[in-house]
Amino acid sequence: MRLTSKGQVTIPQAVRDKAGLQPHSEVEFEVRANGDVLIRRATPLTSPSSSPLRSAFERVRGSANAAQFKDMGTDEFMKFIRG
Repeated sequence: MRLTSKGQVTIPQAVRDKAGLQPHSEVEFEVRANGDVLIRRATPLTSPSSSPLRSAFERVRGSANAAQFKDMGTDEFMKFIRG
């Protein structure tokens, strides 16, 4: 397996299957003292719903063209997002 000039490598399908990695999975790397590198599925530090910023974006996701935002200015929209 060869590293590209951009530092990318393709994880073989068999390895992805065994590790439970799906498209868009988050992964993390651990570099051990002997130089070995361990790659694993990332475990979220917090629940997505526990982040206030994430919650604000979830409230408006997919609604940019919604009637309630049609005549809303930037300042008013930011106030809405921030609660």
